[in-house]
Amino acid sequence: MKLSAITLDCADPLTLAAFYQQATGLELHPKSGPDFAALASEGGLSLGFQRVDGYRAPSWPDQEVPQQLHCCFDVPDLDEAEARLVELGAGRPEHQPNPGRWRVLTDPAGHPFCIVRG
Repeated sequence: MKLSAITLDCADPLTLAAFYQQATGLELHPKSGPDFAALASEGGLSLGFQRVDGYRAPSWPDQEVPQQLHCCFDVPDLDEAEARLVELGAGRPEHQPNPGRWRVLTDPAGHPFCIVRG
């Protein structure tokens, strides 16, 4: 068995795909549309975004609306990556469990993700 995709729920798949495309440099799948969009990596793993009616963003670190899943991305410089991602539209929650080793950010749809010194 080989992992082929990770898919995130959201209200606007194309907008969220654009954020992650700018953040990672992955290419948008040509059949992406308003209900489902995907980014493909050279290794065959895709990052997908599916439209969900009534989508509610996770409320991390509060668990009123649990995160259920988060992605981690290796970066060479935490401060530089954080500044770039915030400029692209990421949020930076006040609560940071270990900011010297990793940073928790949220994508434009509210999903928490981590950047880790790689």
